[in-house]
Amino acid sequence: MSDLQVKTENVAAVLKVFAVMEALVEDRRASLADLAQKAMTSKTTAHRLLQTMVELGYVEQDPETEKYGLTLKLFSLGARSLNEHADMLKVADTAMGRLSRATGEAVNLGILDDRDQRVVYIHKYDSVFNLSMKSTLGLRNPLHSTSLGKALLAWRNDEEISDRLAKMEFTPLAPNTITERGRFAEELKKTRERGFAEEIEESEAGVRCMAVPIFNHLGKPIAAMSISFPLFRFQEDRKPEYIALLKDASSEASRSLGFEG
Repeated sequence: MSDLQVKTENVAAVLKVFAVMEALVEDRRASLADLAQKAMTSKTTAHRLLQTMVELGYVEQDPETEKYGLTLKLFSLGARSLNEHADMLKVADTAMGRLSRATGEAVNLGILDDRDQRVVYIHKYDSVFNLSMKSTLGLRNPLHSTSLGKALLAWRNDEEISDRLAKMEFTPLAPNTITERGRFAEELKKTRERGFAEEIEESEAGVRCMAVPIFNHLGKPIAAMSISFPLFRFQEDRKPEYIALLKDASSEASRSLGFEG
């Protein structure tokens, strides 16, 4: 067997492992047949992969239903990978707590995924209201349709913004999603000028969000915080208050990280 064939087979095996993991994340518990189908492989191959993952401690099998599920070992890996953001998470949590108490709405923290040009949700405060916006930690949303994405992009230099926009797909996701690169570039300029990002039904119908960046000691936006409102609960007369709360939260978190701008 040639080196190329071996390499191709190894890549295929890795892809199947991740397909199984992603299926378990979505379904929580799944049968061998379902996992084999989602990984587009045979039951024999899927069973072999799952047994290895069980032995390594990443997957467990329910003895009664025989369905498979992920263990907390994978969560532990993810948590440890966030160690480099530990200081940022700590200071952001304090600012986010204040936003949550002041508004009662959902507050989210996101960082930029450089590879896929998406925002990844890494921390959150849920709304106190029954009818509210629910986000999932680890969720990855497009930059062009979210206030978090706009806040993460708007304070970068023109060359970097141009490079990133060239890699983005402006897929329509909601009634007001911006689908033109030029128009989105203008929106980023407006965002920077007014000091906060905003989107109204660009990511999801019936939802309005506002966001601000968090800067590190070098003045680089390393994260962004947002407040999410159902449209019917957004109080236009309180908008200046919301903006002030967000800007204060941004300043507080950024100063704690050494930013002096």
